[in-house]
Amino acid sequence: MDYKTIKFITDSHIAQIVLNRPASLNALNRDMWHDMLDAVKRTAADDSVRAVVISGAEGNFAAGGDIADMVDLTPLEAARFVFHPVFNAIEDLPVPVIAAVSGYALGGGMELALACDFRIFSESASAGFPEINLGIFPGAGGTQRLPLLIGLSRAKELIFTGQRIDARKALEWGLCDRLVAGDPLPAALEMAANFAKKSPVALKAAKRVMNFGAIRGMRASIPFEEEAWAGIFSSEDQKEGMRAFLEKRKPAFKGK
Repeated sequence: MDYKTIKFITDSHIAQIVLNRPASLNALNRDMWHDMLDAVKRTAADDSVRAVVISGAEGNFAAGGDIADMVDLTPLEAARFVFHPVFNAIEDLPVPVIAAVSGYALGGGMELALACDFRIFSESASAGFPEINLGIFPGAGGTQRLPLLIGLSRAKELIFTGQRIDARKALEWGLCDRLVAGDPLPAALEMAANFAKKSPVALKAAKRVMNFGAIRGMRASIPFEEEAWAGIFSSEDQKEGMRAFLEKRKPAFKGK
């Protein structure tokens, strides 16, 4: 099956999902939401798949959500836009999922990487959550998954400041698991091939029980994040932040 915004490849027990909107730095939009969810469901139903690699086309993982697609959303529309069903489905895949991160992994792009089991960064990659500068906050699991990975204080620093960090700091903080020179995809495929050699029964069981203990509380909090994120689309600050971004100027937030 051909998709509009992603490439989906299966070979040698490995499924690859390649974000494929390079002109927009692989920014996540509604079409990609549907394409990714369908590909993930197909992967979950395919017993021959033993590992998954997610990457981005042409040198970038994903530069976040497509702001042009979000700027005029109402709170109700924003609630329907969120990527929780996709990222939860990725997290729930019974096999290991590896993010091969090059270039930008920002906002929703980094939230996608957080839903994976492992993150391999290129040395030139950068990561961050710039949503605060748009008058919103990470709304696709970032407020819940990030503290689990790097601790609450550092997670708050990244989200409250909107700062971007380089790959070495991402490794130091635990945001990524490995750095490689150049393209991280070969290293991710090598890791996936190693997993594919293991007992699928044992590996799936291990992932299931480890995730059960680690993410049960987090999952219970995601609806609260979703409600708060959608609600912020009724604010003047959200409209100002996103319009300023699209107009390439600094926002003038009024706290309304």
